[in-house]
Parts: sequence; structure tokens; C-alpha cells
Amino acid sequence: MEKTLTTNNREQTKQLGERISRLFEPGDVVLLKGDLGAGKTCFTSGVAKGLGVEEVVLSPTFNIMKCYFQGRIPLYHIDAYRLEDQNIEIGLDEYIEGDGVCLIEWPQFIESLIPDEYLEIVIKNLGGDDRSLSFIPHGKHFESIVDSL
Repeated sequence: MEKTLTTNNREQTKQLGERISRLFEPGDVVLLKGDLGAGKTCFTSGVAKGLGVEEVVLSPTFNIMKCYFQGRIPLYHIDAYRLEDQNIEIGLDEYIEGDGVCLIEWPQFIESLIPDEYLEIVIKNLGGDDRSLSFIPHGKHFESIVDSL
């Protein structure tokens, strides 16, 4: 069952990421959808904080992926934007199917690598710092996470 929440500033968006991160387990895949500047990386920094990552989370746009290993469970942050119309056989599947939580921005560019069960989060800029975050579960595990929000 889809659930939509609204945040009114960057800190609330981070706090929502931090709150949901406590429910994540190794192997979880989260798809982050939204326009440039919607707040995907801001949300991810909250997830990182909730997992115990102390590093500053930056967008992996130019690196494609950033890994954070020092938290409760590893965090893999993928930005697939630059992979449109490219060979995606670069080993990302090892992280997507790995032992951490994998957050993927621009997942439509690596669709063939996405597992059957995942959590989809659509972030929309409502103007200013207001954001709408829609949580769409795909699979029982993610239904229970969304129900807990």
C-alpha cells in the first residue's frame, strides 16, 4: 500500500531517511526517483546517518557509486544517470544483490539489474524546501516497512 509523506525542509527530509533506515536489512534495494534537485541525496544522507555512517554523503553522479562500510550495515549509493544507453555490465549487480542497503538514483537506466522486490520512493519538489515523498512497496518486506512509517 503506497504512502505519501510531506517534509517542509531539508532537515525533515533527512530525518525521514534516518527513521526508515532503522527498518532496512542487508540486501534491501531502494529506488529513488525524482527530478534533479528533488532531494534524493538529501534523503540518502539521512539513511546513512540512521545506519551509523559518519562520512558526509555526496551525490555519486561522477563516480556512479559510493560505498559506505562503517555503519550498522554497508550502504551502497548508486547514481545511474550517466549509464543511460551505456553498457551496464560493470559489476553493479554485486552491490545491488549484496550484503548492504542499496539506494539507486535514476534506476530506469539500469532496469535489468533491479530485483523483483524493492522499495520505490518518488520525491517531488513542491516548491521551496517542501517535498512530497511517496513510498511504494514491491514485496512483503517492503510493505511492512511502509506500514511502519
